[in-house]
Amino acid sequence: MGKARSDARWAVLGVVLLGLLVPALPGRAAEDETALRKQALAINEVTGKDPIRGQVQALLDDPEGTRKLLAVAARMAKDKNQPFGFSATLILATVAESLHDSAAAETFYRLHAKQAVQLLSEQGLVQAYGGLIQLLYNNKKYNEAEKACREFLGIEGDETIDRLKPAVLRYLVLAVAKQGEVDRALGMIDRLMKAQPENWLTLALKGRVLREAGKLEDAVKVYEDVISRVRKDDRLKKNEQDEFIDEYRYDLSGLYVDLNQVNKAAEQLKALLDKNPTNPTFNNDLGYIWADHDMNLAEAEKLIRRAMEEDRKLKQKASPELKSDQIKDTAAYLDSLGWVLYKQKKYKEAKPPLQEAVKDPEGKHIEIYDHLANTHLALGDKAEAIKVWKEAVTLDKVLTKREQARKKTIEKKLADAEKK
Repeated sequence: MGKARSDARWAVLGVVLLGLLVPALPGRAAEDETALRKQALAINEVTGKDPIRGQVQALLDDPEGTRKLLAVAARMAKDKNQPFGFSATLILATVAESLHDSAAAETFYRLHAKQAVQLLSEQGLVQAYGGLIQLLYNNKKYNEAEKACREFLGIEGDETIDRLKPAVLRYLVLAVAKQGEVDRALGMIDRLMKAQPENWLTLALKGRVLREAGKLEDAVKVYEDVISRVRKDDRLKKNEQDEFIDEYRYDLSGLYVDLNQVNKAAEQLKALLDKNPTNPTFNNDLGYIWADHDMNLAEAEKLIRRAMEEDRKLKQKASPELKSDQIKDTAAYLDSLGWVLYKQKKYKEAKPPLQEAVKDPEGKHIEIYDHLANTHLALGDKAEAIKVWKEAVTLDKVLTKREQARKKTIEKKLADAEKK
């Protein structure tokens, strides 16, 4: 994942022409900084739901320029009298999160929360803490996510605040579990279930925590119980029941993969595809698990290609102004395509989608790097395979248990490759 170069580095590097350092570059950098500061400050003028949404989209339409803007805005936010208003901090936080600039997103979500407190804005607090908690959790900052959850749960407010508290409470339990404190998380769930024994949402949360604890068979039983309870819950409309059941079926498919019960995982995904044949996630996941276990490879490739096609349709529908060549394929689906081609020994065809996947910030996963390195090795390029494996084991990310196991495997592959 490339990092933006600082203004200082630009000034030092300069441009050498005929052996002379062009003196105008630092001036241009200063002019660019001034222009970006003005552009950032102009965001303060945007107010109202639709204008805010329009400003966010406009910034996302120019990702390269917006990343530069965010770098300047983040520095400005550190000033003693930070210059951004209530709407501006929300816009900058939302855009930063969308562009995977987690540091800037966290800065602006926290500023937005402080401003919401000052303005007594319940909606602002919901937006700020909802975004911040999800951001911290997704970036595996579980201790900080727990603190943010507790901060929000301690806020007294109106029904706007109260509506978010159950979701925040679930994030709190998961953040505790992700820190390895499974017993503490299960104790919290037990207390919740005693207070509301009929609440199957809490039971589903227990299933997630049990999975995190590696108690996979117990988790399967819990999810089966949850699905049964949802079917019997006459408070739900039929479409609501279906949505919850689909969600828990999908969770079950993941559990069966973890248990290496591929046929059972496939059974759940097939049931989901019978109801939602164009769903990209379901198509991709079934195709990937078959490919990963050397099963039904031709059919697996068809499913993955269908996932990519349907994913492109959804992206085109969401952003109709984009041309077809501007729509980026999802990194996970590119990885699946590369992997199923690799499994069919189509190594030359497998390499491009895998290379494309690791260029994407969402593709910076140790498993995808391993797939690419294996492909290089199969093509006879051991030096490139070693290079990719070295990148894989130095990725600056908190690893899941599965990823930790993958890292150990890669380290062994790397050691063996370097010996030969």
